[in-house]
Amino acid sequence: MDTAAQIPLILDLLGVFFFAVSGSLLAARKGFDLVGSLLLASLAGLGGGVARDVIIDTPPAAFNDPTYLVPPLLATVLVYFVFSRVERGRRVLVIFDAAGLALFCITGTLKALTFGLNPVAAVLLGVTTAVGGGLLRDVVANEVPQLFDPRDIYALPAMLGGVVVTVLVAHDWFNLLSGAATASMVFSLRVLAWRYGWHAPLAARAWSPRRARKGKSA
Repeated sequence: MDTAAQIPLILDLLGVFFFAVSGSLLAARKGFDLVGSLLLASLAGLGGGVARDVIIDTPPAAFNDPTYLVPPLLATVLVYFVFSRVERGRRVLVIFDAAGLALFCITGTLKALTFGLNPVAAVLLGVTTAVGGGLLRDVVANEVPQLFDPRDIYALPAMLGGVVVTVLVAHDWFNLLSGAATASMVFSLRVLAWRYGWHAPLAARAWSPRRARKGKSA
């Protein structure tokens, strides 16, 4: 297999690892045991890819290739030994989550295009791949999913990445360099949005959390 054909697999495995680390980090913060950490790492790392493959109607890559089971295991072991040495706040988790998001929006879009989906569907599937694992991770850990946090943007960077990948593929410009540049763009946008509190407009223009709190106390 040539290098170009291996790019999606390499990106996919890296995405699984980064999301798996975010799952194990959240498990450590929640005080889960080692088994719980491995399960949360597996949900975070593999959930988006499984959802992608089910929608495409193809056997999930995580079930066909045992290699996909290695990154969650490595992530669990890594967090077990180094968690006490890293910041216990949210920053490290967000960084790994952003890295997984950046890679999965690319691999999800690429796989959708490979299976003949139209560009719009491919972008949407790229977003599904990118946010699926994080959504499962947060729900299982009883956290408010980052996808629905009104003080942050989560899906928009992945959507932008999917659009860029679709354009690159359409013009035959996608390669390792352009893929890395796209991933860097998505990662940077996600981290900057978290750091500076960028967010999308609320569902109702006149609604605000402060007004809702006043209504409850009245």
